[in-house]
Amino acid sequence: MGLDFRGCAVRCWVLLAGVIIFSDMQVPVDAYLYNNRYVGDQVFRVTPRDVTEVQVLKRMLGHIKVDLWQPNSASLIRHNATVDVHVKLNDTQGLHAHLKREGIAYNVFISNLQKEIEKQTGYRSARRRRSESHYDYEVYHSLEEIQSWMFEVNRTHPEIVDMFSIGTSYEGRPLYVLQIGKRSRPQKKAMWIDCGVHAREWIGPAFCQWFVKEAINSYQHDSVMRRLMNQLNFYIMPVLNVDGYHYSWTTDRFWRKTRSKNHKYHCRGVDANRNWKVKWCEEGASSHPCDDTYCGPFPESEPEVRAVAKFLRKNKKRFKAYISIHAYAQMLLYPYSYKYAMIPNFSCVESAAQNAVTALYSAYGVRYRYGPASTTLYVSSGSSMDWAYRIGIQYAFAFELRDTGYYGFLLPETLINPTCTETLRAVKAIATGLLKKCQVNRDAFPYI
Repeated sequence: MGLDFRGCAVRCWVLLAGVIIFSDMQVPVDAYLYNNRYVGDQVFRVTPRDVTEVQVLKRMLGHIKVDLWQPNSASLIRHNATVDVHVKLNDTQGLHAHLKREGIAYNVFISNLQKEIEKQTGYRSARRRRSESHYDYEVYHSLEEIQSWMFEVNRTHPEIVDMFSIGTSYEGRPLYVLQIGKRSRPQKKAMWIDCGVHAREWIGPAFCQWFVKEAINSYQHDSVMRRLMNQLNFYIMPVLNVDGYHYSWTTDRFWRKTRSKNHKYHCRGVDANRNWKVKWCEEGASSHPCDDTYCGPFPESEPEVRAVAKFLRKNKKRFKAYISIHAYAQMLLYPYSYKYAMIPNFSCVESAAQNAVTALYSAYGVRYRYGPASTTLYVSSGSSMDWAYRIGIQYAFAFELRDTGYYGFLLPETLINPTCTETLRAVKAIATGLLKKCQVNRDAFPYI
């Protein structure tokens, strides 16, 4: 099987019957409506033009309860940079009036959030999704459907697929991973790809499933994929934040964090991309449990983060690349996130990123920005990408998939295919680069 997870695969099969039974206990067909909780809610795009407008906007947003989409914290609002903010129905008129009075440029790009949520899934019923004889990769799937699909892929492709669990979530859900690759030799290089770190970013899990589908189906006729599968093992975790993702389907479509409880506050959850043991809870992370970027009570406090970190640490000599899939912004990011500095192997990573975005562009002409996360997006501490790089994984990336704000987190199902097709090209370009030599300053990696 390549890496060390003996015993896990066997336990997966014991749980198969329970997962299949549970997958039939789906939420009602009209569950996508979320009890109409988003009727009349709007998403504003605001562009403060100078430091004064930034301060005014921060004060405005501080007086009402809002859900910041981009950036994900008010502390990250900058002049001449767009701010996407989800505002509840009761506060929309007041915000319109305040912005107009202050002369701050804005527009409303989602005028009724409830309708956009319904449009995203194309009104497909949960029952239709389950009853189709062939798994539909061009719709979004619930956690139960994804896990049942993982068992089926494992069952039908035993020669190149291994499924195993690396632990359990806060609410007791298994954390499943698929290993994809030809069993040619035990010491193969490996690439890790995780999706669904932030619950509301549904296009992430859709891509992880798409990648597995393409790897399996194109192995026989695509010489590039065959070479990659022969020489690399891919470890795919379709949903890292399983509790949060499930909650985003049943209760709050825009939930971001995990679902762990805090004993001092009623607020739940930790940002699973601020909980890693690298410059933990410094700039770009919050120490307040009610904030979306809450770093947690201590590093790796979340069982989901702790399980992935433990697995990667144990097998770090094999892993040559780490990729985390997020949305939205159309960017390909690499370290550092937590500081403005150049990584030791900058030229190799920069070249890999450039090749990846070029490959991505070749599909549909979609442009991605690429560069260090701190300067390309914003400074954030405790991220998985920086942590992976810190332990010696020399190629660590975070994708921010489509789009740039027109749909935001509600990317329609009609765009799953093109988004995943172009992203697959980028990931294959990165993987292909791993098979080539690039001169690296090994003294910069004390953990190798």
